[in-house]
Amino acid sequence: MWTALEPPATTVAPGDSAVVRLRVRNTGDTVEEYRLSPVGDAAGWASVEPTVLRLYPGTEATAEVTFAPPRTPDAVAGPSPFGIRVEPREHPNEADVVEGRLTISPFAELRAELVPRTVRGRRRARGRLAVDNLGNQPLTASFSTRDNGDSVTVEANPTAIQVDPGRAGFAEVQLTSVNVSWIGGVRQHPFTVSVLRSGDATPQELRGTYVQPSVFPRWVVTVGSLLVAALVAFMVIWFQHDLGVKTQASEQPPAKEEPLPQGSKSPLPSAPPPPRTRRRPRPRCPHPRLPQPSSPSPRTPVAASRPAAAAVRRSPSTTPTSWCASSPGSACI
Repeated sequence: MWTALEPPATTVAPGDSAVVRLRVRNTGDTVEEYRLSPVGDAAGWASVEPTVLRLYPGTEATAEVTFAPPRTPDAVAGPSPFGIRVEPREHPNEADVVEGRLTISPFAELRAELVPRTVRGRRRARGRLAVDNLGNQPLTASFSTRDNGDSVTVEANPTAIQVDPGRAGFAEVQLTSVNVSWIGGVRQHPFTVSVLRSGDATPQELRGTYVQPSVFPRWVVTVGSLLVAALVAFMVIWFQHDLGVKTQASEQPPAKEEPLPQGSKSPLPSAPPPPRTRRRPRPRCPHPRLPQPSSPSPRTPVAASRPAAAAVRRSPSTTPTSWCASSPGSACI
């Protein structure tokens, strides 16, 4: 079996196609069938037509190998080896791989965007700048900023980044307002960020908007004005009422004072005497009072006077302290 590639090396641009020819000769003495299949890194972009060659002894045939890499970062720029495997059906141990080299041309494609395009902040705001490398080689992107007036300062940090194929790079965009909006609603400041790829003379411009709300919204100003007006009206009414009260007090004549009598012969009326309390009289005993017993003489025995004592009973009077003897002629106690 004899094989050869024509040409052994070729170049192709992503999105385009390149064709090489594979020649196969049967050097055996029997009819042979050869199966063709691409191998290597570029096998996914290669196709062989036809995939099977049937040759008689001493005959030769040609197959076409087409390479069509896509225009994506997967088709990395630079040389890439490839091979075509030729396998005889009757003698598989005599399989051979024909090698070649495919060079992929570089291409550059950049996509940039502001995330988000509209940022908000009373004094400062921050956004992000995303750069996608859609090419098949590394690229360097530099940034420059511009505001459409003198009211906002725009800065990019960092000012340049390097991005690998199929990757994304990010930078921070800082916006600072020169003046603070205290009252007056919302202000909008447009700004522009330019992205320049290395090797390209035309930058890509990205436009965004910086929305700056005021510190105090309009409804606060309206409510404050109403409160101030109400306070002024209250103070005016209060001062007018106070002034009217003072005017009435000044117009009223003063009361005449009556002179006190001096040296009058008629005596001043005295206060009435306090009422006298009548004491309830003690109830009199209906019986005559007994004579007080005389003290016994030392010669008379005390026991002789005991039989003469009479029994004492409670008087029917309502006074608890009045007691009378039961015998006639006894005294009340």
